[in-house]
Amino acid sequence: MKRLLDLFGRRRAAPVPFDAPLAPAEPLAVIGDVHGRDDLLARLLDRLGREAPDHRVILVGDYLDRGEGSAAVLRRLPARPDLVCLKGNHEAMCLGFLEDPPREGRRWLANGGLQTLASFGVGGLTPTSGPEPLYEARDRLAVAMGEELIGWVQARPLHWASGNVAVTHAGADPALPMEEQDRRALLWGHPRFAETPRVDGLWIVHGHTIVPEPLAEAGRVAIDTGAYATGRLTAALIGPGELRFLST
Repeated sequence: MKRLLDLFGRRRAAPVPFDAPLAPAEPLAVIGDVHGRDDLLARLLDRLGREAPDHRVILVGDYLDRGEGSAAVLRRLPARPDLVCLKGNHEAMCLGFLEDPPREGRRWLANGGLQTLASFGVGGLTPTSGPEPLYEARDRLAVAMGEELIGWVQARPLHWASGNVAVTHAGADPALPMEEQDRRALLWGHPRFAETPRVDGLWIVHGHTIVPEPLAEAGRVAIDTGAYATGRLTAALIGPGELRFLST
C-alpha cells in the first residue's frame, strides 16, 4: 500500500476507507431538523405511518426557532411517546435563555429565538434588547411553555443507537465511542467529523448542517434539508444494508 508523509516527513499509513454495511437492530426512520415547521412534520409523520409503519421514528433535534410553528411542534412531540426525540443546539440555546437571559438571550434571539417567542405569544424583543426586557420575556415564555414542557425539553437525550447506527444532532468526534462523546460535539459538531471516517464501523445519522440533498458517505448520513427555508423535511429510512430517503 502506498504510504503518505505527515507534516514532519514521517511515513504514515493511508486512511482505511469506511466500508461497514448499515446494520441497525431494527428498521429506523430518522427525521431531520424541523425548525418550527409543524405543517411539514405532521405531513411526514403521516407518510411514515403509511409507508413505514414498522420503523422506529427518531428525530435529531432542533424542533424550534426560525419557522413560525415552534410552539405547535413542541406541543405535538410530547404527545407522541412512541417517538425518540433528541436534543439539538437550538433546544440548548432556548434552555440557556430560560436560565440566564442576559448571557444567553442575544445569541438565541439572533438565531431564530424571536420566532419561537412569537409562536408562544411573546413579542417586543430584538437581538439587542437589554436585560430587563429579556428577563420579562423569559418569564412570559416560562409561563407559556409550562414546567412540564420545559422539563420535556431538558430531558431530551443527546444520542441514540441501534446496531451500528447512531443518531445525534450535529455529528460526533470520530475518534471516540458514543459513550465518551463531549456534549458540545453532539450538539454543535466536531471539527474532524466531516473529514475523518470512523474506524469502528459505526454510522452516524445527523442533522444540524444544511445539505441541498440528503446524502450518505463514509459512515455519515446527513438529513438536514433546511425545512424552514426550503419546505423540505427529510427522513432517512434505514434497514440492514438499506437506505432510502423520504422528503415532504
